[in-house]
Amino acid sequence: MNEVHWKKPHAEAERRCIVTRETEGKSGLIRFAVGPDNQVVPDVLEKLPGRGMWVTASRKAIDEAVSKGLFARAAKAPAKAAPDLSDQVEAILARRVVDMVSMGRKAGRAVAGLEKVKSWLMDDKAAVLLQASDGSERGKTALRPPDGPETLIDCLTSSELGMAFGRDTVIHAAMTKDGITNRVLYDATRLAGLRSE
Repeated sequence: MNEVHWKKPHAEAERRCIVTRETEGKSGLIRFAVGPDNQVVPDVLEKLPGRGMWVTASRKAIDEAVSKGLFARAAKAPAKAAPDLSDQVEAILARRVVDMVSMGRKAGRAVAGLEKVKSWLMDDKAAVLLQASDGSERGKTALRPPDGPETLIDCLTSSELGMAFGRDTVIHAAMTKDGITNRVLYDATRLAGLRSE
């Protein structure tokens, strides 16, 4: 399924995708910048200097930007994009989401395991439900996201979730509401876009 639903902030900044030419909220886009060597680099933190180029968070859109030379056109300067740029973006986002969930775990704001997650959901402690994309459908239906589909992250594999908790695999996890969780939702939304095709 690989879906993540996230409630966008009311005043979320919008940007125009250089591929689709459509304007949308930043949570559905990836920012790219051109480095000093004219190489296009993903800027998932949205902090690199220079003019940003925004592309819809999908493998198809990033691949099209690379194959049609749209980064150079948008930058109005020489810009070289690696053929595997969409793979790079996916790997960076997956690593960030795993690292942020791990930070949440270390801060006591994330738990793993069916019983612990059930307990957090019943006690209204969980703000987000995480379920492994390769977990059994039957097992996943045993739990419901705390505030509907927008509070479900299911774009990580069981081994990726496991890395966040220092285990081989994790199928179910939950996080409390805080700034780390908001960042996990933001990045997971974009990662889901890359993994939904």
